[in-house]
Amino acid sequence: MKILHTSDWHIGRTFHGVDLLADQAAALAAVADLVAAHGIDVVVVPGDIYDRAVPSADAVLVCNRGLEAIRAAGAVIVATSGNHDSPARLGAGAAFAAAGGLHLMTRVADVGRPVVIDDEFGTVAFYGIPYLEPETTRAELDIPSARTHAEVLTAAMGRVTADLDDRRADGSTVRSVVLAHAFVVGGEATGSERSISVGGVETAPASAFDGVDYVALGHLHSPQTLSERVRYSGSPLPYSFGERSHRKAVWILELDADGLTAVDRVELPVVRGLSRIEGTVEELLSEERFAGAEEHYVSAVLTDAVRPVDAMRSLRTRFPHAVHLEWNRPAGDSTLRYRDRVRGRTDSEILASFVTDMRSTPSPSEVRLLERALTSVQADEVAADSVSEQYELFGKSA
Repeated sequence: MKILHTSDWHIGRTFHGVDLLADQAAALAAVADLVAAHGIDVVVVPGDIYDRAVPSADAVLVCNRGLEAIRAAGAVIVATSGNHDSPARLGAGAAFAAAGGLHLMTRVADVGRPVVIDDEFGTVAFYGIPYLEPETTRAELDIPSARTHAEVLTAAMGRVTADLDDRRADGSTVRSVVLAHAFVVGGEATGSERSISVGGVETAPASAFDGVDYVALGHLHSPQTLSERVRYSGSPLPYSFGERSHRKAVWILELDADGLTAVDRVELPVVRGLSRIEGTVEELLSEERFAGAEEHYVSAVLTDAVRPVDAMRSLRTRFPHAVHLEWNRPAGDSTLRYRDRVRGRTDSEILASFVTDMRSTPSPSEVRLLERALTSVQADEVAADSVSEQYELFGKSA
């Protein structure tokens, strides 16, 4: 059996305010193409299919079309819910969807009830462990004192291994794949994931998954190998500029009669690159060295001596997909100590210099406003000193 592991689609997510639905549709189409090209039997998606518990109508449409394309390419789909999904909404109509080859495993009560798919070697049991928040799932897992993700995940895996033992009791060969949405020790976050810690430790040990053939993990956004049989596929698109150096991918694994035989990383096509560029507005708009970023999502760091006016509008004439902008005014002489810089200067001059450093030179009207504010503060300080002196005199007379 050939299985493709993908996760963390986050359909409906925006990138610095930019709608990503077209990019996400392209990424799902690429997954469907891989299904057809590699003869994939099952696609597993361990959570965060949507980015919100209540996705928009457009997000649902993009997701449904992606699922339809994957199914039409020849694969059965097994999916769980993540911390971004609503288990109830994602799992609505699961029984009907299963009849069409889409198995949505979102209920805690069903973690020990697998989707069973046969191949020429026998049975493969797919167990879905949705995101488990300790506070809300510990009672259902019969561990009322549990407080950590490790405890609830271990309890869920206890149900998985118990079911596997029952299926193998008569000597049958049953191979197993677990889908889980969790932060497993050894994984490395990228910065675009939402924390799943609510007052406790959010990580769980990889040893909790001992005894199964493959563990398809979701939650972390870069492809990672924790062990030969425990892996994150990562997201199909980058969702932060911290991921601009990542190459997105899926895992394609094969099971034979004895279990896991091979796992291959297959890279996904880049829908749109990410670039971080730095320079003055004039340099960014004119220099050839920035040409490679023209069709990328761009984060620009401006180094102009004075904050440029309407810089984003200017940058988008060359970089139409610029989405993030910050101004990093060049520093002065770093060897000059602060006390040397302010020696002999009045408070008004120091305030005006601060505004210049943070923004630009203040106008005459702004200088007058600063002086009035300074006068008001000084008056308050004098009044406070007077009250303090009167209090001390009263205390001595008493």
